[in-house]
Amino acid sequence: MDSVFIYWDNSNIFHEAQRLAEERENSPDARYRVRIDFENMMRLAHAGRDVKKALAAGSVPPEMRQLWNRMENMGVEVNLFDRGDSGRGEQDMPDRVLQLRMLEDALDFNGDPGIIVLLTGDGAGYLEGAGFHTTLERMHKRNWRVEILSWKHSCNQRMRRWAQENGVFVALDDFYQAVTFLAPSRPGHELAPSRYAAPLDLSQRPTA
Repeated sequence: MDSVFIYWDNSNIFHEAQRLAEERENSPDARYRVRIDFENMMRLAHAGRDVKKALAAGSVPPEMRQLWNRMENMGVEVNLFDRGDSGRGEQDMPDRVLQLRMLEDALDFNGDPGIIVLLTGDGAGYLEGAGFHTTLERMHKRNWRVEILSWKHSCNQRMRRWAQENGVFVALDDFYQAVTFLAPSRPGHELAPSRYAAPLDLSQRPTA
């Protein structure tokens, strides 16, 4: 199967984009104004290929509602969790749900594996036999092809090396201007111009 299965760890991708924006943007509050351009990020993920399934997980602060609505309107299944629940870590449940769904898809499509496109840099839990890296290895052994999309500074190095040796690693940094934009300044802050996302050029995007 040449169809792609997209799994998007939104908290990891968004929060690390904030860190990179502080370095790349000439604006004192870029961290708070940077946004992910959903359409371009999705185009980068599927790279023109058929999307069999797309799943995103994240938290439910009100300021993210517009993003979640846009994702759902584009056919992405969204799983949201309460960031304020003190009984578990902010990212623990979204990660576990994504990993569970990946394993479920590996079973459901066991006879016709496709291409995993995972948007995260989180490789925690590998030494304990858990986490995204372990899940990817399990699926790869069952003939799934693997692509990881992540920011260079935040991707787990062991997971990145494994992806480069066994699949594809796509550095989001190379597409930063296209997959992010800057919102206008927040009230009470120095006026800073917004920035639209640049056109996305897929010619340099490797595929599995």
